Amino acid sequence: MSTARILDIPVSVAPRETVMDSVAQRIRARIAGGVVSITNTESMYHALRQPDHMRYIQNAEHSLCDGVGVIVAGWFWGARIRRYNGPVFQLDCTEVGTREGWRHFYLGGKPGVAEEMARRLSERFPGMQCVGTYAPPFRELTEAEDQAVVDMINAAKPDIVWVGLGLLKQERWIAEHLGRIEAPWMVGVGAAFDYHSGAVPWAPPLVRALGLEWLFRLIIQPKLRAKRYWWSLVFVVEAIVRKFVTLPTTARAGSEVA
Repeated sequence: MSTARILDIPVSVAPRETVMDSVAQRIRARIAGGVVSITNTESMYHALRQPDHMRYIQNAEHSLCDGVGVIVAGWFWGARIRRYNGPVFQLDCTEVGTREGWRHFYLGGKPGVAEEMARRLSERFPGMQCVGTYAPPFRELTEAEDQAVVDMINAAKPDIVWVGLGLLKQERWIAEHLGRIEAPWMVGVGAAFDYHSGAVPWAPPLVRALGLEWLFRLIIQPKLRAKRYWWSLVFVVEAIVRKFVTLPTTARAGSEVA
């Protein structure tokens, strides 16, 4: 699979069709344990500071670009990165999955959000199979409670487990449950739960096409987004500076075929 590397963080440069073919192949073969990382500049900021998160992105079968900041950083590292964010990837998997009979499980969101998302997606894609939802409490689960969740998901036999617990928490949950969840794919999609359920407005298509979704989010959620966008800006500046400061040792680290 074609990838680019920015400060050793992989980001896919493969076409959407190639990613979807890979998703379909694993589901048809019923191979458990596949992970898709939705990678934005905030995620990359934390990856440089938290080894566990770095390993999560590096070990994912696909690391998809979520945001124009990744594209900008990629330019300086000699990569042309295609944006393919979580909400769009989820819609693609729902559309293809409706034809292919894929089974979806939704874990995360506030109470009622996953159910409303499933209802709306079922209206948009008649025949879509939601085989379960679960909104975990805002506390650490006991070992028994956690095992009950694992048993519930495995009993539903999903092809894709969509995890919407917010950045870092959802990735940590996926990493901790690899080898326990028997689904072919797990994906942390964060805000997609809110967008597809209608809990939070999604930027209009034209705004998204212009790469200004970040500005729309900042306007409607200023307190939530301000700190996150600061981290994103720090990463982009850091990636640019470190590219040129360490140019002799990183000149070969642009686009590559993994």
